[in-house]
Formats: sequence, C-alpha cells, structure tokens
Amino acid sequence: MRDVSLGMPQLPAPDFPAEVRGRLEADAQEVIARYPDSRSALLPLLHLVQSEEGHVTRTGVRFCAEVLGLTTAEVTAVSTFYTMYRRKPSGDYQVGVCTNTLCAVMGGDAIFDALKEHLDVGNDETTADGKVTLEHIECNAACDFAPVVMVNWEFFDNQTVASAKRLVDDLRAGEGPTIEPTRGAPLCTYQETARILAGFPDERPGAVAATGGAGHASLVGLRLARGEAAPGRVVAPRAAPAGEPKDTPGGQAPPTHPSSHDAPQQTSASDPDHPAGPTAEEGE
Repeated sequence: MRDVSLGMPQLPAPDFPAEVRGRLEADAQEVIARYPDSRSALLPLLHLVQSEEGHVTRTGVRFCAEVLGLTTAEVTAVSTFYTMYRRKPSGDYQVGVCTNTLCAVMGGDAIFDALKEHLDVGNDETTADGKVTLEHIECNAACDFAPVVMVNWEFFDNQTVASAKRLVDDLRAGEGPTIEPTRGAPLCTYQETARILAGFPDERPGAVAATGGAGHASLVGLRLARGEAAPGRVVAPRAAPAGEPKDTPGGQAPPTHPSSHDAPQQTSASDPDHPAGPTAEEGE
C-alpha cells in the first residue's frame, strides 16, 4: 500500500490482540444482526472500536472493513465525515462549548476563550493529564438554555465562565465527576459513551430514571398520533369578511382567506394573466 500524498509506502494497519479481537467480533455480530444489510452497521461499529481505543485508529478501520466486507477507504470516508468519531487520542471527557449564534452572544464565546486559557489548550486539544478535550461545537438545539456546555454529549445548561471552570476542574480532580448534567443521564467516560452509542445497554446505575419523562409538547404529539386529542384548526383572522366561515374542514383556508394564495394550485389558476400553456407532449 502506498500513501499517494507523501509518495511513501504505508505499512498495513496492525490487528487487535487475539483476546480483544474475539470480544469485538462477538459484539460486532450482535450489532450486524440488527440490520438487513450488514453495511448499515458501519456507524455503530465505528462507535464500538472507538469505545475500545478512545478514537478511531487504523486498526479500528481495518476491523470494521473486515467484518463488513468493505474496503478501508470506504470505512475511512465515513469515519472522517462525522465529527463524533475522533481521529486522534482525546480526553476522558469531551467538553464542547456551543459557539453558535445565540449561545455565543449569551456568553458562549467568553466561556470558550476562558476555558482555553484555564486549561492551557486550544480548540480540539487535550489537557496534559489526558482528562479533558476542549472543542467548540455547533448548535445542539438547546437555545432556551444558552449558553450550553456539553460533556460527552450530556447537557450543562445556562453556564457562566465561573461555572464552566468549576465543571472542568471537577472533571480533572478525581476518579469521577461530582457535578451532574442539568438533564439526562449521569456522566461516564468518552469510551463508555461510545459503547452506549454503538447500541449496547446503558449500565450506569439510575441512568434510565435520570433521563426523566417526555416533555409536554412531545406528549401532546404522541396523543395526537394516537388519536387521543383533537387536532388544531386553522382559524380565519378576526377581520374576515362578514359571513365567511371562521374555519373549514381539514384545516384549509377559505378561498377568500388572505393566505389562500399559498395553497398549491395550477399555474393558470394562480396567475390568470399568464396561464400556463400545454406541455410539449400535450401539444404533439
């Protein structure tokens, strides 16, 4: 095999030790059995090898390729596309600071800059003790709780520079963190998180109970799907012409409703002054 970019020969990726290989193969077969096409198991298998080594190594790529019958190029293409797959050694705790628009203006940028100085690392770098990897991340759909910090994909809401510093100090201080996420399951290491993402049971004590129940909006949607609640209606504005119905069956706006032009119509109907002519096939 030759590294084209450098023009230098590249040694084949080493294999896992026999004991590790046997254990991973058993896990891999359990994952593959969940899919009608084995190729579909690639994403969870990448999490599986990441749970073994802390990042996706050449050995992990080789393993995935062999058990799925893919080329290493195909596996590498996927593993380098998704940011949840680490490509180099990282810390036990992946600390991500949201620096997207709302979090940034609410203090996310200040938190990220303060943590870089406090930890003496740059973006996507790991502390010397191997505990924390810091990175800025994009929106995690938690804008109501900005600014948000995530540790191994668990949420820490409404953070400040001071609380974020306490958080990373806690992560580095002992055998395990004492500050728990704002919501969701208790923290575990990045490698343990990767195994859960591969589809294996979350064995943390109280993890399921800690996640809590679904929120009000989700439960309303579930009741609607089950037919247990009446759907909402589209209601005409108060200024609707006299005698016009306030609502119509199926939630459609009345023909004279101010927004009735938004409904799908034939081109000629939507623009009577420029009706659509026949298509080429119709004219032949």
